[in-house]
Amino acid sequence: MRKKPFAGARPIMAIAGVLTGMTIAPAAAQGPELAMLDGLRHGAWELRIRDGEARKRICVRNGRELIQIQHGPQACSRFIVEDKPTQVTVHYACPGNGFGQTTIRKESPQLVQISTQGVASKSPFNFTAEARHVGGC
Repeated sequence: MRKKPFAGARPIMAIAGVLTGMTIAPAAAQGPELAMLDGLRHGAWELRIRDGEARKRICVRNGRELIQIQHGPQACSRFIVEDKPTQVTVHYACPGNGFGQTTIRKESPQLVQISTQGVASKSPFNFTAEARHVGGC
């Protein structure tokens, strides 16, 4: 006796195919991921941390480095939550050293607003900052 496949299987497969097609555009139609960060100026940036006006100066070779301010150049996996022309949000995880989520809003190629939170070295962090390009490294 031959078993019949589940009657609802075909419609579910068809719906999954349609949904997949609607949510994933062909690679040629998409711009580069995090292109907004690639358009930021390279060089020295001054971060003005709000809630205390602490200042920190960092050398930025690539705007993507601003995603992991608390974790530095560690190899961390990233998940892009939002990728718009003037704002990106990225969640990242660093094996053995915590995780974070950062939102960067571009005001100009030399001025951005950063909001980041997470855990680094077993300690939580949560701050907002204004980052301004101040020259070469």
